[in-house]
Amino acid sequence: MSKSLIALPKPGNRFARVAISRLAVRSSSLKTGLAALLLLTAATAHAQAPEYPRPRPDLDRLVQELFAEPQSDNVPYEDLYETLLQYLQTPLNLNTASREELSSLLLLSEPQITALLEHRQQNGPLLSLYELQSIRGFDLRTAYRMAAFVNVGDQNTNAARGPLWRRILQEENNALFIRYERVLEERPGYAPSDTTSTGRPASRYLGSPDKVLVRFRTSHARDFSVGFAAEKDAGEQFTWDQKTRRYGFDYYAGHIALFERGRLKSVILGDYQLQFGQGLLLSSGLQVGKGAETITTLRRSNLGIRPYNSVLESTFFRGAAATVAVAPSLRLTGFASVKRVDASLQSGVADTLREFDEFASGLLISGFHRTENELANRKNVREVITGGNVTFAPGGGRFNLGLTAVNTQLSTPLERSLEPYNRYEFRGNHNLAISAHYSYGWRNLSLFGETGRSSSGGIGTVNGLLASLGPDVDASVLHRSYARNFHTLYGNALAENTRNINENGLYFGLKVRPIARWELSAYYDQFSFPWLKYQVGGPSRGYDWLVRVTYAPTKTSLLYAQFRTREKEYDDDQLVRPAPMPVPTVRRSLLFYYDTNPTQTLSLRTRVQGTLYRENEGPTTSGFLLAQDVTVHPMQRLRLTGRYALFDTDDFDTRQYAFEQDVLYAFSVPGLSGRGTRMYALAEVKLNRRLTLWLRYAVTRYRDQRTVGSGLEEIQGPQRSDVKAQLRVAL
Repeated sequence: MSKSLIALPKPGNRFARVAISRLAVRSSSLKTGLAALLLLTAATAHAQAPEYPRPRPDLDRLVQELFAEPQSDNVPYEDLYETLLQYLQTPLNLNTASREELSSLLLLSEPQITALLEHRQQNGPLLSLYELQSIRGFDLRTAYRMAAFVNVGDQNTNAARGPLWRRILQEENNALFIRYERVLEERPGYAPSDTTSTGRPASRYLGSPDKVLVRFRTSHARDFSVGFAAEKDAGEQFTWDQKTRRYGFDYYAGHIALFERGRLKSVILGDYQLQFGQGLLLSSGLQVGKGAETITTLRRSNLGIRPYNSVLESTFFRGAAATVAVAPSLRLTGFASVKRVDASLQSGVADTLREFDEFASGLLISGFHRTENELANRKNVREVITGGNVTFAPGGGRFNLGLTAVNTQLSTPLERSLEPYNRYEFRGNHNLAISAHYSYGWRNLSLFGETGRSSSGGIGTVNGLLASLGPDVDASVLHRSYARNFHTLYGNALAENTRNINENGLYFGLKVRPIARWELSAYYDQFSFPWLKYQVGGPSRGYDWLVRVTYAPTKTSLLYAQFRTREKEYDDDQLVRPAPMPVPTVRRSLLFYYDTNPTQTLSLRTRVQGTLYRENEGPTTSGFLLAQDVTVHPMQRLRLTGRYALFDTDDFDTRQYAFEQDVLYAFSVPGLSGRGTRMYALAEVKLNRRLTLWLRYAVTRYRDQRTVGSGLEEIQGPQRSDVKAQLRVAL
C-alpha cells in the first residue's frame, strides 16, 4: 500500500524505527530533529485514526504559479490539465521515479532531483513524504506542493496484485466524468432560417447549443492505463452519418496501455502523445512556455510515449507505440499513427502557378464542425506518421543522448497562399525530420539541447543551461534558432512564435530566495524573426521580460507582485510607405495577487491587474481588472466558490485574461474587453462516496454595449451567461 503525506503507517513498524534512526544518524541539527519528531508523531497518531486520501490539489493556484499571466485564449490549457489529471490519478512514486519523471513534475530543481536520487541510493526507499524535509534543498512548501501528485510506495507491488484483468477490474483509481455546458442567451447561429436544397439551415449551426463530454479512465502507476473520451461541441450535431464519418459524438479518443513488462517498458494502442528531447520534433503535455517559473519549466523531460485521453483534436497520435529496453542503458521506441485531419481542399487547375490538381491550403486545428463549411473540411486529409527514438542513458540518468526520426505523409499535399510571408512554409505531402538530443548533469549544472533538420534542409536547434549558483540562487540560459524553412508539425520547443519556425532567441532566467518565505523570479528574452510573418511585412524583432516578487507567509498563503513588458513589431496600416516597415508595439502589464486561508473553511483570493498598450508613436490605451474570489467549505461534503470582478478596457488590445476556478479538470480563462462585470458561482457537492457533482454559473455584463459577440455568436443585449454541470462517478 502506498503511503502519502497524510496516510502514514502504523507505529512500532519499520517506518517509525528506521525513519528515526536514519534521521538521527544523518544529522543532529534542530531541523532534522524536528523532522524526526514529526515522523514519530504522525506515525503514532495514525494508530488512532483511519487513513485519508491525498491532499486536495489546488490546480488553479499551481497553474498561476507556473504561468506568467495569460495574454491569449489560444493556449492549450486542456492539455495542461490532462497531464495534471494523469499525475493525480496515478501519482508519481518517489521511490521508483527516474530523473526525467521527477523533472516532468515542474516543481523540482535539478539540485533537488539530484539530492533526492542520492538520498534513495544511500538510505533506501523513502518511508514518508515528511522525510523530504531531511533531504538537502527541500522544505515544507516544496513537500506541500508535491503532495497531491506523488506518493511513497513499494517498489514492485504489481506482481502481488494478481493477473492483469483482475487488477483492471479491481482498481480503485478510476472515474467516469459527464460534463454539460451551455450558453443561455439566444444567438442567430441556432435560430431557424431558410433552408438549402439539403434541407439544412443555411449559414447556421447544424446542431444544438449544448456541449457534452463523457470521459473515463482507470490506471495504476507503472502497470496499466485504460481510458476513453467522447465530446460534442456546441453547435455540432449528435448524429450517425457514415458519409461524413460521424458516429454519435463528433470526437472520440481512447487508449489501452501497459507498462513495465520486463524489457517492454511501455506499449500503447489507440491515442497517445510523444515527448522526446526538448520538444523540437515531438512535444506534448505539461509545456508552460515562458512563465513566472523561470527555472524548472525550461528544460523539457524525455518522457517518451504517454497515454492520451483529452479532447484537443489536433495534439495527439492514433495508432500504436512501444518502448523496449534493448539494454539497461539503451531504450528503443517505435510509433505509427494513422488518422484523418481537418483541411480546406481547393483545386489548382485554373491556377498555373499551382503544382497540384487538388491541394489543402492548410491544416485546421480548431476541432469545430458546426456549420456546412466546417463540416465540409472535416477529416479531409489522411495523415500517416511513423518514426522512432533511441535513447542512451547510462548510470543514474545524469547523461542521456538520443536520436529521433519523424516521417509524415499526407494524402493531399499542402499548398499555402502565394503571400510573401508563406514563401518558406511547408508545401507538398511528405516531410522527414530528424533530430539529436542530449542532456548532461554535473554537480549543480545541467546542460540540455536538441538539433533537428527537416526535408526542406532547414535546421532548428535549442540549447540551454541550468545552474545552481548557491543554495538560494538558480539561473538559466537558453538559445534557440529555428530556420525559416524548418518544418515540424508536432514540435513545441520554447519559442515566441506558436510554431518552431523563423525565429532566433536568447533567454535568461533567474530565481533568488534572499530570505525565508521570499522569492524573486525574473527572465529576459530577446528574439528576432529573419523572414516575414503574417501582418509583418519585413524582418522584425522584440523582447519580453518579467519580474515577480513572491512572499509566502504560511504554507497555505501566497502574495506576489508581477511586472511584465513585451515589445514586438507589426505593420502599421495607417502609414503609407513604398515597402512595409514593421513598427514596435509595447504591452506592459502589472499584476498583484493575494491568496490566503483565514480559517480552515474560508479561502480568499484577490487579483488586481492592469495593462498599457501602445503602437509606434500612437496613443497609449489601457485596461484593468479587479477580481475577488471567496471559497467556503462549510461542511465536508460541500464546497462553494464565487468571484466578482470589474473590468474596464479601452480596446481589444488591452483585454484582460484571468484564470477562473472551474469544475474539476476543466479550465476557464475568458478574455474581457470593454467595460463591465464578470461573476461566477461554483458548487461542489459530494453526494456520497462514489458520486461528486459540480454546478457552475457564470455571467458577464457590459455597461457600454447593446450586443455581445458577432456573427453567428451575436447576442442581443449586454449580457452573456453560461452554465456548466459535471458528475464524477467512481466505479
